[in-house]
Amino acid sequence: MCGIVGILGKNEVAPKLVEALRRLEYRGYDSAGISTLHAGKLHRRRAVGKLNELSDLLVHEPLIGKSGIGHTRWATHGVPSVRNAHPHTTGQVSVVHNGIIENFQELREKLAKDGYAAQTDTDTEVVAMWVDCAMKNGKTPLEAVRDAMRAVKGAYSLCFLFEGEENLLIATRLGSPLAIGYGDKEMFVGSDAIALAPLSDRITYLEDGDIAVVTRSSVTIQDNAGNPVTRAIQTIRVDATRIEKDGFKHFMEKEIYEQPRVLSKTLDAYLSADNKIILPAAETENAFDLGTVERVTMVACGTAYLACLTAKYWFEKLARIPVEVDIASEFRYREPPIAKGTLAIFVSQSGETADTLAALRYCKGKAATIWSVTNVEESSIARDADLNFPIYAGVEVGVASTKAFTCQLTVLLSIALAAAEARSELSRMLAADYIGQMRKIPALINQALDRRDSLQAAANDVSRASDILFLGRGMMYPLALEGALKLKEISYIHAEAYAAGELKHGPIALVDEHVPIIIMAPSSVLFDKTISNMQEVMARKGKVVMISDAAGLNAGGKSVWHGITLPEVSEVLSPIIYAIPAQLLAYFTAVAKGTDVDQPRNLAKSVTVE
Repeated sequence: MCGIVGILGKNEVAPKLVEALRRLEYRGYDSAGISTLHAGKLHRRRAVGKLNELSDLLVHEPLIGKSGIGHTRWATHGVPSVRNAHPHTTGQVSVVHNGIIENFQELREKLAKDGYAAQTDTDTEVVAMWVDCAMKNGKTPLEAVRDAMRAVKGAYSLCFLFEGEENLLIATRLGSPLAIGYGDKEMFVGSDAIALAPLSDRITYLEDGDIAVVTRSSVTIQDNAGNPVTRAIQTIRVDATRIEKDGFKHFMEKEIYEQPRVLSKTLDAYLSADNKIILPAAETENAFDLGTVERVTMVACGTAYLACLTAKYWFEKLARIPVEVDIASEFRYREPPIAKGTLAIFVSQSGETADTLAALRYCKGKAATIWSVTNVEESSIARDADLNFPIYAGVEVGVASTKAFTCQLTVLLSIALAAAEARSELSRMLAADYIGQMRKIPALINQALDRRDSLQAAANDVSRASDILFLGRGMMYPLALEGALKLKEISYIHAEAYAAGELKHGPIALVDEHVPIIIMAPSSVLFDKTISNMQEVMARKGKVVMISDAAGLNAGGKSVWHGITLPEVSEVLSPIIYAIPAQLLAYFTAVAKGTDVDQPRNLAKSVTVE
């Protein structure tokens, strides 16, 4: 969600702080600010809105200093405003914070007794006040930060800048990611590798509870108990963190069109030359026999949750394993019993989704094994799982997930096929046939992308609607949910999705000549049932956008409002291919409405708070 940058530099840091924050814009934010240290004094500039507002402010009111911290804020406590924007400064301390301090009201009341009055509506301010109070009572900066960390409850990554300390940053994390970057007589702190990539290619990820004391020449790290610890230094590939639009109008558009290439990479990682599934489990000390799985529990949020709903069909149809799919924020508080023999799979693009991480930790010691499917191999979820399955989507900047979704689906299908073989539910010959079909995914997606013009025409008409319904049966039901989610995320049009058979159990009351109905209906075993539901809609003057193959559109008749022709695909592959028109329809609808496609209002890319 929010973004953190800290720099101990050789030159003026304000321009570098702003540029690093630009690389974190993909996370979503509503205000931004920086603090620098000059002549021993703290100075600060903050602005509401996009980083251009902060940049303009700095032109008229520049900041000098070779030490500084910066932040992009996504509001949790208090409306977006200058006074609520980070950094927060109290006395001799300036701080930036990702996460939530759950007991901030209690701490605020205690601090009031020491003469500290809140100046903002935020939870973060109490951290700056607490550290300042501790330092006034004689504690060193490190002692004061550790004292504050003992007092606060919640999730956080924090970076502190101190008055009079030109060569010091202190960084700490619990449940929210933070990394240290190494330079030549310079040091950096950032929310992730993307922020640090132009500054350093050598980074260290902090673990939960770590406190890092950073100077220009070194970093020392202590764990939660105050013991010195060593964390690995990793070399990052600059090309892996490149965030350019490459001629596309939006990052989302670029990432939609990247899917044939990134899925080829995913397929190469999971499919062998002799048509077998390659899983990390076979190559590690955490190897687990899929043949012993009695039940699968899948947990995720948002689009990743819909990938799990799709995978449920694959696991149950191909491997004959019962599957339960849970929204992470419900799972963690429902505290369900986890049966022995359960394979627990946690899916997250960022690998830092707070609710998903908490659900994973609940399953520790209960499930037979815990697997994760992530896009960031160094993430908290990837590290906490027994095995991590990378999706190889590359950096995804657009808040509305596209290429990560289809890569998640491809990895989950690979796992389901491996389970089916391990349980002898699929012969080697049939499994090889499915794998052969999977190799065609990039080419099939290229064909789907060629429907750009017809999807844009449909989107232009759809963009005038206030309410939209998506329908699908079988594996198309989760895709209908995904299509509705994408549309509402970036176009702000109210969209709902239903299993097509449920239409007559209530939602059909919404249908009239003003409501477009998006129907996903490949000519598979459930096609005739879906067509019946489509006829029910059209009988009530509903405007149907039918997404199907040529045979399906011929059977559907000429009375549909818009027909989108996709290549003919097997039922098993259809969710991956039909994701493309769902994405493009949402994209072109948002473009037609003129909304912010890459950074839609109120949304964040990496949701690291509850």
